[in-house]
Amino acid sequence: MITDPWFYAVAIPAVLIVGLAKGGFGGALAMLGVPVMSLAISPVLAAGILLPILVLMDLTAVAAYRGIYHWPSLKVLLPGAAAGVLVGWLTAAYVSETHVRLIIGLIAIAFVMNAWFQGAITPRPAGAERASTNAGGASSTDRAGGAFWGSVAGFTSFVSHAGGPPFQVHMLPKGLAPRLLAGTSVIFFFVTNQMKLIPYWALGQFSAENLTTSAVLFPVALLAVGIGVWLVKVVRPETFYRVIYLVLFIVGIRLVWTSLSALATA
Repeated sequence: MITDPWFYAVAIPAVLIVGLAKGGFGGALAMLGVPVMSLAISPVLAAGILLPILVLMDLTAVAAYRGIYHWPSLKVLLPGAAAGVLVGWLTAAYVSETHVRLIIGLIAIAFVMNAWFQGAITPRPAGAERASTNAGGASSTDRAGGAFWGSVAGFTSFVSHAGGPPFQVHMLPKGLAPRLLAGTSVIFFFVTNQMKLIPYWALGQFSAENLTTSAVLFPVALLAVGIGVWLVKVVRPETFYRVIYLVLFIVGIRLVWTSLSALATA
């Protein structure tokens, strides 16, 4: 188990942030977990410690959002995610995490700027949650977009648990009710994180030290997910979407800045 106090000084806030996102509030925040923990340890080690925590959070969130998800979106996103995870596994020794973060950041910023300029930040009317859970099919354009963004989300999730922005690029324009969007995100990343377990084990990420450190942080994870679920219930849909877009934009700026700084000093 890691005993360095500085590690826990950054790891506890990181897990709290990720837990809020896993609870459905501020989904893009989840990608800050590895970067924040990387202030004390290597990004690779941070990713290994964080995955068991993410799996526990997923189980809690799935129970909280039981039956609340948009199946037409999941059935086009998840096959792409599987392909993305496979590519991430096969290229783990060659892909620079800095370049991945830069690309994610640029995608997030461009997406939010486009939505703001078009005035497209509009959720569905309240009450649409249950009615739209499994309603409707996906157009050919939506299937292609879902497969692409699902694969990007799977790949970036594998590299540094940063699949939130690509997922939201596909999902936010649908304007789903907040709990329906949150529930769909929960199911998507629950399945994606399960896909990552065997590759992470094969890459030696589940050492006894890593797993023990993860277990120490479990109580913080459970508390944070509960708070996130509660916030989605009490925050108005309009405010929820504004927060999600704003968080996504801030995360994008942060990722671009840190990536360019790392490349400049390399």
